Amino acid sequence: MYDDVLAVNQAFYDAHEQRDIEAMRQVWDHGERAVCVHPGWPILRTWANIEWSWQRIFEGDGRNQFIVTNVEVSGEGAVAWVSADENLVDGERTGTVAATNMFVRTADGWKLMLHHGSGISWS
Repeated sequence: MYDDVLAVNQAFYDAHEQRDIEAMRQVWDHGERAVCVHPGWPILRTWANIEWSWQRIFEGDGRNQFIVTNVEVSGEGAVAWVSADENLVDGERTGTVAATNMFVRTADGWKLMLHHGSGISWS
């Protein structure tokens, strides 16, 4: 039922892995209501602040590979959300982040409006 939401959700992780800011721009809602919480970061509100954060992350040393598991999608009307475990591999380090991605249906399709990641474990 929400295959199109899951496709945009996957595009979000693909953009992150590929460090592709243009692909990340395509996924996100660019309005004032956009919110992003990276693990260990303060709350970022508005697309301008969120885009800045992705640029900083993509310029950094880490190279995350995502293995997304425990995926569940739900929705109602023009809003849908995906909860999942982001299992990250960065060189020899691994970690898991519990994530919620909320999407809103727009004239341009589903757009990510909220990403919240909460670190669970790192080794």
